[in-house]
Amino acid sequence: MTDAVTFRGVSRHFGPVRAVDEVDLEIRDGEFFAMLGPSGSGKTTCLRLIAGFEQPTAGHIEIFGERADGVPPYLRNVNTVFQSYALFPHMNVLDNVAFGLRVKGVSRAERLKAAEEALSMVELAGYGSRRAGELSGGQRQRVALARALINKPRVLLLDEPLGALDLKLREQMQEELRKLQRALGLTFVFVTHDQEEALSMADRVAVFAEGRIQQVGSAEDIYRRPASRFVADFVGSSNVIPADFAGVGAAGQWASLRPEDITLDPAGREAVVIGRYFHGRVVKLALDVGGQALTALVAPRDDLPDAGQATRIAWDPARVHLMERGS
Repeated sequence: MTDAVTFRGVSRHFGPVRAVDEVDLEIRDGEFFAMLGPSGSGKTTCLRLIAGFEQPTAGHIEIFGERADGVPPYLRNVNTVFQSYALFPHMNVLDNVAFGLRVKGVSRAERLKAAEEALSMVELAGYGSRRAGELSGGQRQRVALARALINKPRVLLLDEPLGALDLKLREQMQEELRKLQRALGLTFVFVTHDQEEALSMADRVAVFAEGRIQQVGSAEDIYRRPASRFVADFVGSSNVIPADFAGVGAAGQWASLRPEDITLDPAGREAVVIGRYFHGRVVKLALDVGGQALTALVAPRDDLPDAGQATRIAWDPARVHLMERGS
């Protein structure tokens, strides 16, 4: 099966800045793929390279097996949904959604029918006569999705599309986007700096830093088996500790131990609580274990130790992951 998108040694330089640096990547047809990383890591530049808004300095990109070098955006079978939504305020919702077909010369009756169908797809049937300013943030996001989907792209690119939404609405839209992707069977390429968003939505995740991919894998692989200290630190919260301290490896190796895998155990190691922080469903304990700082996440209960108090902790060595790379 041909991959939806393939990068072969792709670089994009802006003067001395290597925004993307020799990236190799395969995005499978029909998968929900997330590009995750901090600002300036190269993830958005990779998305723009797929869209055709940027061209590689070196290497090449294929879209469904065909070279995309020099192919302008409007001739690529991809569409982009931006964080800003980029809706036209002087048009109603129906005309916003139909705009791409209007540019292609599709008749008004045909494009409006297609726009109605696209709005139904994103559960906005009956909203066609409204203006963008009359919609909530979540509704504007759905209109932007419908406008992208009406062109029937084979790859949908999403550039931090939920970043402007509040937490509850963002979580709702995450679920809706995932359901829509599964229903349509399209390839979704989703750029985000939000680790939970990437882990909860994507089939696979690529973690970026300094223009390079640090690791590609399933959400569970990335979280449970980080390849490097950077991935362990960036994806979720992790205790990055010497392997011999964790009791699973040799001196000079590094290991990742997730805070939720540390338990309070009367038979465990001595620790001193440096801080206690209530987070609703969990309590975060900052600990000093013989000079080694650790963080534990435990269930709330009345007898938890407070800052300055001694306690004992333990973990299952099977939950400790030895990392491939030290950096």
